[in-house]
This record gives sequence, C-alpha cells and structure tokens, in this order.
Amino acid sequence: MGEDTLEKSIEDSDFDMMGVFKERYEDLLKIYYFTGGMPEVVSTFIETNNFLRVRQVQQDILEAYQGDFAKHAGATIGERCRLIFDSIPRHLAKENKKFVYGVVKKGARGRDLDDALQFMIDAGLVVKVQRISAPGIPLSAYADEASFKLFCVDVGLLGALARIDASTIINGNALFTHFKGAMAEQYVCQQLVSDCELKPYYWSAEKATAEVDFMVQISGHLVPIEVKAEENLKAKSLATFCKTHNVNHAVRTSLSGYRKESWLTNIPLYAISCLNGLSFEQTKTTS
Repeated sequence: MGEDTLEKSIEDSDFDMMGVFKERYEDLLKIYYFTGGMPEVVSTFIETNNFLRVRQVQQDILEAYQGDFAKHAGATIGERCRLIFDSIPRHLAKENKKFVYGVVKKGARGRDLDDALQFMIDAGLVVKVQRISAPGIPLSAYADEASFKLFCVDVGLLGALARIDASTIINGNALFTHFKGAMAEQYVCQQLVSDCELKPYYWSAEKATAEVDFMVQISGHLVPIEVKAEENLKAKSLATFCKTHNVNHAVRTSLSGYRKESWLTNIPLYAISCLNGLSFEQTKTTS
C-alpha cells in the first residue's frame, strides 16, 4: 500500500510512532480483515481498489481448493474436506470455538473425518490449535489430541467462506459484533504462525468456562495471549489464569495502544508481529 513509514514502525517495534498513526493502522487492519494476505488477492486490491473484484478472486481460490480436494484426496475424502472447510465459520461463531465433528455433519465422528482433516492440515489449508491440559514447558507435552480449534489459513478466506461483505467489516454493523471476535482470533492465529513463526495452543478449564485464547512458547517461556476485537481492556480470565498457575506475565492484544503493566502487556492487534521482540525473562510457570 506504499505505507513505508507505518511498516518501518512495526518492524522497529516503535510503539510511540504507532500511537501517532493509530487510526490509519486501524483502517488498514480492517481492510486486511477483508482482503487477507493471499498474494493474488492483495495484488488485485492494490491494482483495482475494488472489494467486489477482491471477493471474486477469493471465491475463485475457494472453488480451486474444493476442486483440489477431490483431485488429490479422492471423491469421498474430498467431499469430507469440503464439509470441514465450510464448517469453519460456524465453529468460530460459537462462544466455545472447539471443533465438534457433529457440527460438520450431523452424527459424524472422528473416525469419519480425521483422514480428511489431516489432509487439509498437511496441505496447509487449515491451522489446528490444540488445547493444553496444563500450562507447562514444553507446551507440546501437554497437548490434548481430542480437543482443538480449527482456523483458516487466511482471514480473507474466512470472510469469503462466511460471505461477509466489505461494508460490514470496514464500516461496522451491530449484528456483526460477535463474529468480529472470531475474525480477530483468526487474524492473530495466522500472524502467530506466519509472522512470529510460533505454534499456538489454547487453554481451557476442565469443568468451567474459563479459557485463554492462545498459548505460545517464546525463548523457553510460556506466554498466554488474550484477543480482544475492540479496545476492551478487561482481562478477568487472563488474570485468574496467571494467578492460579503462577504465570507472572501475559499478553493482551486489542485495538488499544501499547502499554506494559506489572503482569500484562497490551500489544495493538496490528502490531502482534512484535510479540517475539518482547522480554519475558520474569515469566515463570508451575503446572
């Protein structure tokens, strides 16, 4: 988009400069929620500045994926891949975003869909974020194979799957409030994977509604992350988690500006790629 100054501020983790251009960053983030980062989609938007053309390219990509499902995985698994892919917006719209086989197809079980799911993961079309049963290092040792969330590879494709038009995302809509959180989580998930090169997990209590959106491991430290779509600064679940599990520092990402408190750092959503540059030396965990 030719915004070299804005790009450099993020690359340099210059949060003071980001604060000066906060509104412009937010405008670009909204556009990104619609376009996503697929190269052909981005090129189309830069060349035309036309959201309808962008959406057509996204739909073409989705149709190509569905054709590839059957071509490379066979008719049966290909159809199951299509059903899984189409179910992602329904899963992410739920309060509890955990993947449920029965949401894909009534009566479906793991043995019916696992081959198709693994094909999509191996193809890089979806991101599987597993639940951890306890906060400990390494996170992979505490992964719960049976509980996970499923995200698209790209936030723009999620919007296309959900058929959300540009004006709803960019100008706002009262009925869009709930799914806005799903798009923010989708965006953060893909940034953790692509920009930060981290493997995200999530944590939830066994018999309660408490949940931490993402858990990552940075330089041997456990870092819990809470995602807020707006400027909401409440972090009750995150605070409870940190206190209960003796985690001394956590991250909240929202539309609020950068701020660091005794136990919590807020990173603007548009600057979540700066996560790796933060210091977590004092973070401790006990499980």
